[in-house]
Amino acid sequence: MNERDFADLAAGHALNALSDADERAYQEALAGNPHWSSHLQDAADAVAAISDTIAPVEPPASIRASLLARISDLPQIPAEPELDSSDVEDYAAAGPAPVEVAHASESEAAGSGWGLRRWFTLAASLVAVLVLGFGAVTISQQLTRPASVVALEQITSAPDAQSASTTMPDGGVVTAHWSASTGQSVLVTDGMPALPTDRTYELWFVRDDTAIAAGIFSTDATGKATAVLQGQFHSGDVIAVTVEPAGGSPDGTPSSAPVVAVATA
Repeated sequence: MNERDFADLAAGHALNALSDADERAYQEALAGNPHWSSHLQDAADAVAAISDTIAPVEPPASIRASLLARISDLPQIPAEPELDSSDVEDYAAAGPAPVEVAHASESEAAGSGWGLRRWFTLAASLVAVLVLGFGAVTISQQLTRPASVVALEQITSAPDAQSASTTMPDGGVVTAHWSASTGQSVLVTDGMPALPTDRTYELWFVRDDTAIAAGIFSTDATGKATAVLQGQFHSGDVIAVTVEPAGGSPDGTPSSAPVVAVATA
């Protein structure tokens, strides 16, 4: 066993996820190589860090009912009919049947041990994260976050992040966030008037007196929205919003005066 293989076993040991055979292999390797014990400490520290920083999440009560319902829908295997004794062959009298033993090739034997253990350790680690409280719902939320929210986080964490706000005549507040280093910009609204279904808000970069279409968006019932501008942000752009027909401007140019314009220079 090499040190990398031992590190894999140490991770499984820290998670209490090793089989009996792997646990014996781990203990034997540790006894013969005590200087590898640092791998166990590293794995234990990682598990402790996850446990300390992630709040437990109570799984929804509906999960149990859903699982039971799925189990009840599974096809049931009917019981095999009993055989008449006259139809049963006397195997004892016939003697033992020849058995052909299949031998795995050397490459198959080599690939079925430590390689699979690495996959097992990875799977055990993911299970441990779930058990420690991260929760399937939380994972789903992390993986399905809107692109605008992700872009806003990237902008606000950039060293050159900037923002500016403007208040609309009816009291709605619109804030533009941008970062030249990331080339991203996001518009956040609060109290922006809702539009009829045949109209939509369209975003624009106004650059050198030229309006460049940057996507459409709508607000919720309270006038809130977080919209990422499509395309590369350039320093000095004006971020503007117009009201356009549903689907956006037909010819790619603003059809009305901007209802919002935020200068970034």
